[in-house]
Amino acid sequence: MAVMTDEEIDPLLEKLGAAQKVRLLTGASTWRTHPEPAVGLRPLTLSDGPAGVRGETWDERETSLVLPSPTALAASWDERLLTDLGALLASEARRKGVDVLLAPTLNLHRSPLGGRHFECFSEDPLLTGRTGAALIRGIQSGGVAATAKHFVANDAETDRLSVDVRMDEQTLHEVYLAPFEAAVEAGVWAVMSAYNKVDGVTMSASPLLDRPLKSGWGFEGAVVSDWGGVRTLLDTARSAQDLAMPGPVGPWEAGLLTALERGLVPAEVVDDKVRRLLRLAARAGALGSPRPAWRPAVAPAAQRALLRRAVAAGSVLLRNDGQLLPLAPSGLRSVAVIGPHATAVRIQGGGSAEVFPDAVVTPLAGIEEALDGAATVTYRPGLPPSSRPRPLSRDWSRDPRSGEPGVLVRLLDAAGAELHSEHRLSGRIVEPSVVVAGAASVEIRALVRPPVGGTWTWAVGGWGAISLSVGGREVLSGSFPLDSDDPTRVHVAPPEHCASAGLAAGEEVEVVARRSLAPHSGVATVLAAAPPAGEAASALAEAVAAARAADVAVVVVGTTEQSESEGHDRESLGLPEGQDALVRAVVRANPRTVVVVNAGGPVALPWHARVPALLLAWFPGQEAGGGLADVLFGRSEPGGRLPTTWGAAQDDVPVLDTAPGPDGRLHYEEGLHIGYRAWLRSGAAPAYWFGHGLGYTGWEYEELTAPAAVRAGEPFDVQIRVRNSGRRRGREVVQVYVARNRSTVDRPVRRLIGYAAVEAEPGESAVAVVRVSGRALAHWSPERHGWETEAGEFTLLGGRSAGELPLTATLATAGGPLPPGSGVPEETDQAGERSPLML
Repeated sequence: MAVMTDEEIDPLLEKLGAAQKVRLLTGASTWRTHPEPAVGLRPLTLSDGPAGVRGETWDERETSLVLPSPTALAASWDERLLTDLGALLASEARRKGVDVLLAPTLNLHRSPLGGRHFECFSEDPLLTGRTGAALIRGIQSGGVAATAKHFVANDAETDRLSVDVRMDEQTLHEVYLAPFEAAVEAGVWAVMSAYNKVDGVTMSASPLLDRPLKSGWGFEGAVVSDWGGVRTLLDTARSAQDLAMPGPVGPWEAGLLTALERGLVPAEVVDDKVRRLLRLAARAGALGSPRPAWRPAVAPAAQRALLRRAVAAGSVLLRNDGQLLPLAPSGLRSVAVIGPHATAVRIQGGGSAEVFPDAVVTPLAGIEEALDGAATVTYRPGLPPSSRPRPLSRDWSRDPRSGEPGVLVRLLDAAGAELHSEHRLSGRIVEPSVVVAGAASVEIRALVRPPVGGTWTWAVGGWGAISLSVGGREVLSGSFPLDSDDPTRVHVAPPEHCASAGLAAGEEVEVVARRSLAPHSGVATVLAAAPPAGEAASALAEAVAAARAADVAVVVVGTTEQSESEGHDRESLGLPEGQDALVRAVVRANPRTVVVVNAGGPVALPWHARVPALLLAWFPGQEAGGGLADVLFGRSEPGGRLPTTWGAAQDDVPVLDTAPGPDGRLHYEEGLHIGYRAWLRSGAAPAYWFGHGLGYTGWEYEELTAPAAVRAGEPFDVQIRVRNSGRRRGREVVQVYVARNRSTVDRPVRRLIGYAAVEAEPGESAVAVVRVSGRALAHWSPERHGWETEAGEFTLLGGRSAGELPLTATLATAGGPLPPGSGVPEETDQAGERSPLML
């Protein structure tokens, strides 16, 4: 990567006229910036993340590697692994010609109802910051820019374009800004401003972009807007916002040059924006040199092995009564695999983070492969087919023109004449592969051969005039006006409009869906179908019978595409209808039952105390089944620890609200107390605390050693000795929290201030050295607008979760304001020694 000084960049600025400078500050297209030959600048290509790199096209034929969801990555508490995964993302970005990856997401799990929960790391700012920093270092080690997003307080999806988040200054700095400060400390090259407002000001115009981000923390990179986030001219142009995406049209493209010429926007402000953009381009290899040739860092088999290892590393074993897990294949004759998610596993959440995998290993396939015929595997869904239409797939549809599995997509002019056609693999078309002038409608056409007969439910997604014919008979026709300006709803997941039509099993019919292409309504179109409703009682009875006859039952349950997605928050933490009853029935039928939860964020677990073994798999990415089987059969230890507290029921959760009031304001009235902090303040106990997770061995916490006193702002080490009391080698994540009983300022009951992982053989002791930041004892002072430490004693607590901390020590400090530079701690390796975390 190139590092250009301002002395090198400023002469390039002098070569550019005002019009050239302004042109650079708005995107050239949806995913590219403008080139500028006068200074040797090629376009920068940006791409969505963070669980994969999609590239410029949203096309299921352009596949990508799919990582576990960010919640699963944070659950690993493993920065070495995260850095490796970041490097893998960089390799994928280079393969797809991407210079800037829009990841990681550093917003917090304030409420478990947040619809984009799966894309964020944690409820804790320290864990979020360290996880994000490790991923950033990995991505940028490959010469690709990481983008810390969404700055700041974009922690829910309800009215996200306009919601005005209100919080006190202490909460803003100690909780919500903290992960972004860690990203800047890690050297992140780009930051994305959020859609929402904070204290009445839209983030693309917010003074927070200057202070603390740029002038306070010393961020040298570029601030890119969320897509469509720059909606006004003068306030955003005068702010520290640098790049307005997408393009080519927008408020800056239309009026910034005139505003600059009239003196309404200072020339030095525009120069700083261009300077930062050039600096970003230089770091990504887009300034003064051709794009570097891509070469795979590791072989495909090694990439898949890394993704499989990540599944196990992030899997959290919540319960393991009687040491049911790991299962010994040699002792099994039969295994019942139950639940619709065992074959239709959710590997990722919905929205802009979606990518298309080349292949997916399902839990059923992973279990069958692991047993390799040593035991009989029986699969029963346990629930009837979902009534929710799913996009047509290659399994039972074909292109009527080519005869190949899939569908035919056509762009038509106003008279219905074909302008363009292409073969696609799915009935969900986010965008055609080309843009055709004069296109007035998009059509999806397919020959379908239904596996079962009866009344099928059909759906067409989109806006404007929509029609659907099945077997030559029109079953849907209407006009559905655009009712949203949310980019995800318009361009990614438009609403679906349903109709019914009877089909005979095995009888092929042609299905044709059309939607008009009205201005600003996107082009995303969906042709989906759902089979006739099945009999719930018989499906459940079949699953119970299979479970009763098996040596062990594995039940896989989880959320749906509709319940966890960008663009809307969740209405309920409950699993979809029927899944709770399925778990209860299987557990009654077979006491040797393992329940696997396939969800991106917390779900209600009303039956959790009755389940012998409970494993949280999150959205585990494309190698889901392989990694899950490794954990179930003991090839790998479940390495995960909860990055977010889980309650047993929705009504128990202390912080739930995601919707603003009638005035458009969302008040963070809980202040500092989110996640485990809110549970501690409430005095209630959750089902599973932040930091909880079981391995396949036991640990005894023996001793905590810490300094008796430190100066204000001085980092220090806490040493915790643990002993492996089990019968196999294991890994333990040792956590350190701080508390202060008689504080004059608002503080959490206790909060995480550091962690380190150790490994040990049975009977062996290990010492975790936890490096603690000089800011760990401090608080933000709204009166002095800075960090300071109270004089007196603090209690350090060591253990394995926010609710299980058997070791304590007392530490004293004289207090006072913190000196400059006593901020985010250096990253540490899993033994506690400082490491650069670079590949």
